[in-house]
Amino acid sequence: MPRKSPLLPVLALAAAAWLCGCRTAAGPADLRLGVEATRDGRWDEAVARWTKALAADPSSAAAHNNLAVAFERLGRFDQARAEYEAALKLAPADARIQENFRRFKDLRKAAARGGASNASGGQEARR
Repeated sequence: MPRKSPLLPVLALAAAAWLCGCRTAAGPADLRLGVEATRDGRWDEAVARWTKALAADPSSAAAHNNLAVAFERLGRFDQARAEYEAALKLAPADARIQENFRRFKDLRKAAARGGASNASGGQEARR
């Protein structure tokens, strides 16, 4: 009968830890790359980066906030609202998210009254 190597469980555990580390490491890098994309006006790329960051870390309030800003900029207001709400659920005391969502709601109200044509009024994407 073949004898099992005592290293096999250790190697399996090390491989699992490495894979988990790779998955979560994508989150912060994608947050940063998304912010960089917005500086060049590449909002669709930013959405892709922040969506990937959320896949790595669904509890990232920053990624939800950033997606909200991007969706707002792209005119996808229902998605923006949902992302702001998700961000605030995760980080209810975050002043930047609160301010972004307040501006979003104010601009949407103004747009509904016919007073604003662009609903992205200076919101801030985060790293």
